Amino acid sequence: MMAMADLASHSQGKPVALADIAERQEISLSYLEQLFGKLRKGGLVRSVRGPGGGYLLSRTAGEMRISDIILAVDEPIQTTRCTPGTPAGCHNNKGRCMTHDLWEELGNQIYLYLSSVTLEQVTQRKVLGTSGLFGDPAINAAAQ
Repeated sequence: MMAMADLASHSQGKPVALADIAERQEISLSYLEQLFGKLRKGGLVRSVRGPGGGYLLSRTAGEMRISDIILAVDEPIQTTRCTPGTPAGCHNNKGRCMTHDLWEELGNQIYLYLSSVTLEQVTQRKVLGTSGLFGDPAINAAAQ
C-alpha cells in the first residue's frame, strides 16, 4: 500500500522509478520489483522503459480500490488461518470452531470496506471517518 500511495503521490503523469519509491518508503528494491511485477500483471500499473522510465498507475487513483491492490499482489484478506475439513482446520480436521464464522465474517467486512476506499482517499488522507460509525458521537459514547 505504501508503494502504491507513493506512486500515486509522486507520479504527476510521469513515471516514477522503483529505486525512488524504495528510498522514500524504506522498502527493499528487490521486494518492490516483485510487487510491481504482480501489480503490472494485475493491470494496476504500467511500466515505461528507458531513461526517465519507471511506473505509472494504469488508471486514476480515484478509480483504484484498495481491495484491487491487495488482490493483485495475492494478499488474501483473511482473518482465519484454518481450512475446515483439512488438517489445517480449526480443530485438527474436526470442523469449524465456534468463533470461525465470526472471524470469517470479519474478513468479509474488511474486504467490503477496502472495496469502498480509493487510493486517492488514502493519498489525500480522507479515509478517517469513511465508515460513518466512529465519527458519530452517539456511537462513541455508547462504546465507552
